[in-house]
Amino acid sequence: MIQLVDGKRNQDPGKIDKRTIYRQLINPGRLYSFQVDIKESNLLVLADRKLSYETEEALIWCRKDVEQYIYRNPIFKSSFKPLSVEDGMPPIVRTMVEAAHIARVGPMAAVAGAIAESVGKRLLERCHQVIVENGGDIFMKVKKRKKVGIYAGESPLTGKIALEIEPEETPLGICCSAGTFGHSDSLGQADAVIVLSFSTALADAMATAVGNLTKSASDVSRGLERLKEVPGVLGGVIIKDRQMGAWGKVKIVGAA
Repeated sequence: MIQLVDGKRNQDPGKIDKRTIYRQLINPGRLYSFQVDIKESNLLVLADRKLSYETEEALIWCRKDVEQYIYRNPIFKSSFKPLSVEDGMPPIVRTMVEAAHIARVGPMAAVAGAIAESVGKRLLERCHQVIVENGGDIFMKVKKRKKVGIYAGESPLTGKIALEIEPEETPLGICCSAGTFGHSDSLGQADAVIVLSFSTALADAMATAVGNLTKSASDVSRGLERLKEVPGVLGGVIIKDRQMGAWGKVKIVGAA
């Protein structure tokens, strides 16, 4: 799981609810911070304008397109395998299908990232900086350097490290999958797989795909090789127990 950690942490990750740790550790700095909840979607947004209504409106439209497509094609929600692109797919559905095809997973593996990016891009029509966090998956466009901390369950690396993101690297998607905690489906046992991509949907799908491969610490190198194979993936970090591997355009720094 990943969280923004601008400023100092003032809580012990082991003593707070793992489901909300990334929310409790966020320091919005000079940005407005607000949440929007609709059904299963729970977004935390940081922006240089307070755009609660606009965020709710964007989320409603994203969800409507996905839900209506699922109603017509129920396999879209349940498939753990890639599906084919079809004519007339709503843009967000097509984005999910294309990302899932590259990652070789089901399309719902990309839903959180796709929604975060879709909402974020709509908000950027009204603001200059935005961070949309959706279940630990992040889309960001910022003007100042940010730290994105890593929560990796019971791994001793939890709370110790972060990714440093420069403003010129954004807009950027940063997504996480974990098999040892959290609400997302994973066939593996990774404590954290973090993937960076300019496509947040692809980052989300690839985090799931590599998370599925990671059963033990010995699988970390295999997971990194999988990331290297995929055009559009900028880099990634895999953590299992005391083992950590990193590849690509990632700058790892201390979380403090």
